Amino acid sequence: MKSLRIIFAGTPEFASAHLKAILASQHRVIAVYSQPDRPAGRGQKLMPSPVKSLALAHNIPVFQPKFLRDEGTQRELAALNADLIVVVAYGLILPQQVLDTPTLGCINVHGSILPRWRGAAPIQRAIEAGDTESGVTIMQMDAGLDTGDMLLKAFCPIHPTDTASDLHDRLIAVGQPALIQSLDGIACGNIRPEKQDDNLATYAHKMSKEEARLDWQKSAQALDRQIRAFNPWPVAITTLDDRNIRIWEAVALEETATAAPGTLIKADKDGLDIACREGTVRIKRLQLAGSRAMSVQELLNSKKAMFSTGKQFSQALFT
Repeated sequence: MKSLRIIFAGTPEFASAHLKAILASQHRVIAVYSQPDRPAGRGQKLMPSPVKSLALAHNIPVFQPKFLRDEGTQRELAALNADLIVVVAYGLILPQQVLDTPTLGCINVHGSILPRWRGAAPIQRAIEAGDTESGVTIMQMDAGLDTGDMLLKAFCPIHPTDTASDLHDRLIAVGQPALIQSLDGIACGNIRPEKQDDNLATYAHKMSKEEARLDWQKSAQALDRQIRAFNPWPVAITTLDDRNIRIWEAVALEETATAAPGTLIKADKDGLDIACREGTVRIKRLQLAGSRAMSVQELLNSKKAMFSTGKQFSQALFT
């Protein structure tokens, strides 16, 4: 089997986990492309991406262009003489000139079973929509948005209590071996591309902080899915007594409340029960502004008066 010369393009932890899998394989990563360093933390110090950090630890050259459209950047990439570019959550669009540069083209590791959830946030949108199954698709890239031929699909369940973080980790577990299997198949020339059915496609819009605002006029089931989908970012948010509160963990209860949506109907060590248009949401872990996330029981020990029954939660005015 031929050992492929690979350029890896990716940025976050999801990408670095797949880079790690390639580094443990027989294939050779000759260069890494990652987003420019971003300010992070209270000091807003420039920090490297997880992919860049891993590449530097393995003495792999790292390139961080802001765009891939200019001729100089494209010539630099072409000079690396790669067989294949592997793209995983890179965050930059690859123009056709770049897609055509490697001998074997470019492949992408996408966090859904295509054509379901094309786009930027497939993990979160699958949970928000109530999907019971997800997975990873290894795809040959073309000029469209996640529209290329599928090379391999690896499935996994979405459990009723899964957060975006939980599903993220499960997709890594199935995605790593799927990527290596695809690379081996490409190297041997025995992988068979499969066309996507565009009629089945849905679009996973990028997450926004504005969407994190909880609307208690929704059903308890919908709010439960929203809270789990927005964990760990941007985190669901509501307002009580003009104070924003971030909701990290909750569960939908079957019981129907007669109180108006948003009314706190019970507060004890089990959680805060809030009436919805249909059903009740029990908040179990939350975070006050300027504080850390904590359990309801822990918070009631110090701020019980704040959570007296009958109080009204409302949609946050800002995030």
